[in-house]
Parts: sequence; C-alpha cells; structure tokens
Amino acid sequence: MEDSGRFDEKSFSNGDVYIGMIKGIVPHDKGKYTWSDGTVYEGDWEGEKMTGKGLIVWSSGAQYEGEISGGYLHGYGTLTTSAGCIYRGGWRMNAQHGIGRKQYSNSDVFEGLWKEGVPEGSGRYTWNNGNMYVGNWKNGKIYGRGVMKWVNGDTFDGLWLNGLMHGTGVYRFGDGGLYIGTWNKGLKDGKGVFYPAGSKHPSLKKLHSPRDSDHNGFLLNVEKQEAPKARVKRSLSENMPVISRFKSFRQISHRTSSLKINLIRSDSAQDCVCHDSSLTLSNALDGDQSEASGESTLVYEREYVQGVLIMERICECSESSREKKQQNKFSVKQVKKSSCLDIFEGRRSYYLKLNLQLGIRYTVGKITPVPAREVRSSDFGDRARIRMYFPRAGSKLTPPHSSINFYWKDYCPMVFRNLREMFKLDAAEYMMSICGDSGLRDLSSPGKSGSIFYLSKDDRFVIKTVNKSELKVLLSMLPKYYRHVGDHENTLITKFFGLHRITLRGGKKVRFVVMGNVFCTELQIHRRYDLKGSKQGRYTNNDKINCNTTLKDLDLKYEFHMDKKLRESLLKQISLDCKFLESQHIIDYSLLLGLHFRAPENMKAFVEHHESVQRQESLPSGDEGQLLILPKGLLLVSHEPSIVNTAPGPHIRGNTLRAYSMGDNEVDLLLPGIARLRVQLGVNMPAQATRRLQEDKDKVEAKEVELFEVYDVVLYMGVIDILQNYNLRKKIEHAYKSLQFDPMTISVVEPKIYDERFIKFLEEKVFPKTP
Repeated sequence: MEDSGRFDEKSFSNGDVYIGMIKGIVPHDKGKYTWSDGTVYEGDWEGEKMTGKGLIVWSSGAQYEGEISGGYLHGYGTLTTSAGCIYRGGWRMNAQHGIGRKQYSNSDVFEGLWKEGVPEGSGRYTWNNGNMYVGNWKNGKIYGRGVMKWVNGDTFDGLWLNGLMHGTGVYRFGDGGLYIGTWNKGLKDGKGVFYPAGSKHPSLKKLHSPRDSDHNGFLLNVEKQEAPKARVKRSLSENMPVISRFKSFRQISHRTSSLKINLIRSDSAQDCVCHDSSLTLSNALDGDQSEASGESTLVYEREYVQGVLIMERICECSESSREKKQQNKFSVKQVKKSSCLDIFEGRRSYYLKLNLQLGIRYTVGKITPVPAREVRSSDFGDRARIRMYFPRAGSKLTPPHSSINFYWKDYCPMVFRNLREMFKLDAAEYMMSICGDSGLRDLSSPGKSGSIFYLSKDDRFVIKTVNKSELKVLLSMLPKYYRHVGDHENTLITKFFGLHRITLRGGKKVRFVVMGNVFCTELQIHRRYDLKGSKQGRYTNNDKINCNTTLKDLDLKYEFHMDKKLRESLLKQISLDCKFLESQHIIDYSLLLGLHFRAPENMKAFVEHHESVQRQESLPSGDEGQLLILPKGLLLVSHEPSIVNTAPGPHIRGNTLRAYSMGDNEVDLLLPGIARLRVQLGVNMPAQATRRLQEDKDKVEAKEVELFEVYDVVLYMGVIDILQNYNLRKKIEHAYKSLQFDPMTISVVEPKIYDERFIKFLEEKVFPKTP
C-alpha cells in the first residue's frame, strides 16, 4: 500500500514553521506554513509546492483565499488588501486574468475582463460618485467603443483612445441636447452638429456598427470563468492602489450671437486617474448644454479646433424643409456608373480587394529575393511584367482562395521595387500594410472620374483604379519619372509603388495603381483642398460639404504665410515638379493641400489668463495684462538628429528644411504636449492661415459665423492627378469651353499655360510673400 504521508511539525533554521502532512521530507496534502515575518499559508500541498486550494494571510493584514498552482495564485480566488481593496475573479501567474470584479478602497468598482493584472476587453467601471463607463479596455485604459454616463445625466457613446474621447461619437446632455461629431484626445476637433434640447434628433442607428456589443447588457459571471496561476510573493501584501479624483475642468462656451466667451464649470467633467490600471479619463466639454435654446427648428453646424469653437452655422430644420429634401432625394437624376463601379459593386467589391491582396502578396514575394541592381531599359514598358493565373482551388504557384478566378498582371516590377526601396519601404511592411488581416477600407471618390479608392489599414497607401489611357501615360512617363524622383529627394509629385491589372472571366479588366497617402499623419486633417489654379466650376455646393469633403479653388478662404526660407524651398520644388510634368505634356494636375488647425493663440491666451486669475486671490497692479502676452505662431526649434521620434511619416526622404527665422538652421516643429516633428517639404510645414477678403460677399451666408481671422496651421501637401496628358480629346474640350468661358479660367489649357497659371496662383493667392 502506498505511503500517504504522516502528520508532523517541522521548524527551520530561519524561523519558519510547518505543521501538517509530510511525505518523505517535504510537505504533502494539507498543512500550515508560517514564515518568520508572520505570513501564514494554510491549505493544499503537492511535491513541496502550494497547489490546490488555500488561504494566505500576510503580516500586513492582506489575505488571499482561492486556488493555487505550483506556488502561484492561479485559478479562481479572492484577494483582500490591508487598504480594503477586494478582488474576486480569475488569476494567472500571480496576476488578475480572466473575468473578475475589483472593489477599490474608495468604493469604485470594476467588473469585467482582465489580462496580466490590468483591465483588457469588455468591462464596467463605476465611480463612487455615480459616474459609470461600460465598454472596451486595453492595457488598463479605456480604449475602443464605449459608453460613459455621468451622474448628472450626460452620456457619451463613441470611440476612446487611452482614456480619452477620440474619434466619432455622440454626446447626449442631461437636458436633452445632442452633439454628434469627432473628438481628438479628449477635445472636440473637427465638424459636428448640435441639436438643442427639445429638437427632433436624427436616427443614430447608422452611427453604431452592427458588430458592436450591447454594453448595457454586459453580464459578469465570475463563477464560470476559469482563473489563472499566480506565485506567492510577499510583494502581494502591498496595499492595492486607489482611484483619486481631481477638480473639474474649466470649460469654454462660445455664444456666436454676441461673440462673447463665458467660462462654465461643469461638475460632470472630471479627470479620474486609476493608478492601478494606469487609467486616465478626461472629459473636456465646452458648455454646449448652456446653449440649448429649446427651439425645435434650429440646428447648429459647428467646427472645433482642440476644443475651441471656431465656426458656427445656424440651420433651420423644419418639417417642410425635411419634406423638400426627401422629394429632392427622389428627383435626382441617375448617374451612369463607370465600368469599374459596374463590375465591382456589392459583394464583388470584397472580391476586388481580396484579389488585390493576393496579387500584391505574390508579386512582392516573387520580386523581393531577386538581387538588387540598377534598372535597365528592358525593365520599362508594357512587356516588362509578371503574369499569373489565380484559380479559386489554387495551383502549384498560387494558394486556394475564397474569391473568384482571375488573371493577375504586374507592370514593371523591378522599377517599382526600386522605387519602394528609394522611399525606404520595407517589403514585409509593405505587404503587411496592404495584405494584412484588417484588409482595405473603401473611400469615396473625390473627383468626377468614377474611380474606386481603397486605403490601407495603417493609412500609408491609397489604391486607385485607373483607365487604360491613364495606364499608358504612366508607363510612357515612367523612365523619366524614375529619373526625376531619383534626382529630387523632396519631390511633391505623387509617389507610385505599384501598377497592376486584374482580368476576370469574360475579359473584363480593372487596372489600379498603389500610391503614398499625402495625409498619413497622427494629426487630424481639418480641411482638404484640391487646387488647380482655375476658376470655372471650381467650387463645392454647400449641401455636399461634410468633414471629409475635398474643397476646391473658390472654396479657399485663406492665404498661408510661412517662414521666408520654407516658402522659397516649397515654391522652388513645386516649380521643378511642374516643369517635369510640362515636359510630359501633363495637365489637370493639382495641389492636394491638407490643413491641421491649432487652437487660436488669442483664445489660449484668454483661457490661461482667466484660469490664472481664478487660482490667485489677487494680482499686483499691471500683472493682469502681461498674462495675455503669448508667443505668436507655431514654435520652431533646432533639429536634433539624436531625437528619434521626429520622423515626419512614411515614404518621406531628403533633408530637414532650414528656416530663415532660426538662423538658416534645420528645424523641427514643436507642438507642446503632442509631438516634435521634422519639417520637410510637404510635411509638417508650419504657417499662419489668414482669412482673405471675400471677392463676392453675396456668397457668404449670413447665418455662418467664423470667430477668428488668423489661425496657426500645419500643412501637408502633394502634387496629384498627374496621369492626364494634353491629347486630342483635351484639345477639343479646350476649344469647346473657350467659346463659352474665358479661356484662362477653364481647367483644360495647354501644358505650358497650365504650368504658368498654376505656379502664379500658388505664389500670389495661396502662399503669398509675408508683408
């Protein structure tokens, strides 16, 4: 019969004592172990290690009761700290893991999913003051989709990033008002719509993805969750952290009728910091609830920059106007779809994206192992290609897939491989960006071409369908384009990374090009402009404008003043690029310009001044005015190559720009509390946007109010749409339109005239010399 052990008491030289079952010379089955510092474990043992169920009581008063494995807290158990925190749920290797509920010493409660000691996944956090958040977490912080409900009745349902509202969302005020818009790191940033209390709200179903879970229906069931392992260490006896609360933010409310600025204190806007999970939650409102007029016929279209209201437009939204819009909706003429849209609509759009990924993965994988070499004349042209058939069942060279059968053609693979290397793109990163599991995102076409646009998951690449003539233009100009890009590191011309074709059953063909995204930046792009330097038809109807609309020449309300040296470098490179395009007989190209607004300096000065006055009981005479003095413009600092986080973005090369105001030294752009960015051509270029006098005052709506005349902006730009040459069809179009309009105002003109007009427009209207 096997020896089951014996009961014994054993003392050790270090003062520890064990009382219980012993098998051989080691603890076994059940026993009690007391350390010299007073810590006690009583429970199951196996092979001299604590394994099974037991109770640990530390000398500090903290205790754990639950499952243990191999000396680790592992499984399901309850930890009570000396400070009064109680965690009940799953454990793995000494860390909270799985489903669990934690009550902090200040009565705050989190219940939900944990991973390696911090909340991650779905969960509910309830503060002791009644505020509650239900939604997603990541690495201990509010992250993803979630709903925050304040005790005063306010709720926010939208996207979060590191504990801050970030992305699209809906803020519903306790009095019934509603704001739908976008947030950037806790502050309203971009365009949105405010519905006052009493007004009829739109349907919010489209704002919520069907895949989003019902956060209000989140159920916590710790009894059924298997908990993880944890090792017994005396460090667990340390007091668990608590949640501390800070004072409410001061908030800014802007009443555009009087253009006065009022400071409002909201008890619902708080900074809450959870030290245990590194949670930072801030809610920076701006007093919209004070503006609820109760008029059901008024809707406010607003625009914010870092929490500052810069523009408001009052719209009437009555039943009659809604009925009129509904009638107009059904009276719009149907536009004939292009061949691309006709081929790939509905389910077939998924097939197109899958085909793109399969083909690009195959091409890059095939060309990458080829030893690097200089391109030859034979690497250019229609005959320099890779062709492959992708049957659905797979073949010796291609994998099986869930799309439809297709033929793949990759043009000039060696040339585009060298271009990718020229722009410092790693082949693996390129494939993962476009061919990763997250797939490609659809974009609406900003032009009249009817092209299909896709955006890679990390925003680095734009994929656009092109027609046969555009493909021929690119292949024809590719040798000189390759040379131009090699000679000019700072070129603003579109960066091409691949040219491909998909052929389906029946001979239907779709051609597309992979390009760099001009607006790949962590900063939000508040305005987008497509500037050609022409006037005829270059405006956007108000009813078609939204936060993602690309505006045109006549929509541009600003001129941009920048450092003398930065302006010279920019215009010089644009001139070189335009001369190249002129040599290739290219027209219809444009400058794609993106603006990131910074909060106006006068507004920041007012806020800083007012808060300083609130903090101090009294100020010496004369100091009050000095508080309003802040440095104007964005801050430029000398470039430091040792600082690695100043990279401007993907596919950018060349030297950092020099600024006249900094003694002709290379400079970085410093955005306090946000980033330090290298200033390069077309990327991170600081400027001041000044409102121009309206040439036609009748175009300015009386109900639209812009609160500031000068803004600090960061500019992003590139020369795009370079695949249209001045062929016979364009010559006929020019002759026809010249009979109707002033030949200098239409877009279609000879390449030389187009070049000169484009440069003149940029020099005089967009980037004029600073007085």
